[in-house]
Amino acid sequence: MIIAEIGSVHDGSLGNALKLVDLAKKCKADCVKFQYHIAEEETLKDAPEPYYFKDETRYNYFKRIEFGITEWKQIIQRCKKNNIQFMCSVFSEKSLHNLVKFGVKNIKIPSGELTNIFLLKSLNKYKNINLFISTGMGSWHEINAALKVLKSKKITLMQCTSLYPCPPEMAGINVIKEMKKKYSKNFEYGFSDHTQGNEAAILAMSAGATVFEKHLTFSRKMYGSDAKFAMEPDEFSKYVIGLKKTKKILKSFLDKNKIGLFSKMKKVFEKKIILKENKKKGYRLKENDIMLMKSKMGIFSKDLKKIIGKKLKRNLASKTPIKLSDIY
Repeated sequence: MIIAEIGSVHDGSLGNALKLVDLAKKCKADCVKFQYHIAEEETLKDAPEPYYFKDETRYNYFKRIEFGITEWKQIIQRCKKNNIQFMCSVFSEKSLHNLVKFGVKNIKIPSGELTNIFLLKSLNKYKNINLFISTGMGSWHEINAALKVLKSKKITLMQCTSLYPCPPEMAGINVIKEMKKKYSKNFEYGFSDHTQGNEAAILAMSAGATVFEKHLTFSRKMYGSDAKFAMEPDEFSKYVIGLKKTKKILKSFLDKNKIGLFSKMKKVFEKKIILKENKKKGYRLKENDIMLMKSKMGIFSKDLKKIIGKKLKRNLASKTPIKLSDIY
């Protein structure tokens, strides 16, 4: 599954949100993800500000961009119309409750909520939820503690590094491998990708990730906390193409003993057994009588051992390709 993370790129505009759903579909994403913020449920006005909140307080920002029930229903309906899955991150028990009422199945726990015991316990009230857990800011101890609380059997653990952008050396591909060793084989494993480019996601797939999340925006010049670190449409489309090609490569199996596919090329590139110098009928061939060269006629070089020690049935001139009919 490839998830187009919209986050807060819509900047509180329903029109933008709906167009971003259309864009995600056009870019061939499998799923589109939003964040369900309700300012009064998740933050006090004196909450600390991330470095990228400069023009307004965090509380005011979330208050300004949050959608009401009517808007969420329209966004979900737009996803259904586009035949693209809808997913949403929850930051409060109320946002979770509302999404379940809307019939949403794909719920994500952002890494900042990994220690929110009340939210985790609330999730246990609902069955048949596909739960995606970001581990971006979580230690192994916190991940373990959250998994002990959660009763859901449909869990995807997402390796994430909460740096924006994430330096390539901090992508944590090794964490995906460690998760697969530590936890249930029934879990899925994913990669929430904050790096720039496609390389980390491709390596994550080779490490066993099956779910990928990447921020999508109309333009990195847009306002907000997500836009400047997101992919623009052309980049995102290439990201999707690259991952789907990688999946095909990793799933394929090539038997090197079945070389029928290469038989034509082999005839062109593999060398043949050629006589170095003039030899007379009855001469017993030695290895130093042979040279290997490309030729339309003759015996392939792989059969050299079958030729050595054989006698010539007739006189052969130098640089003559040796055929089976020439020896006994």
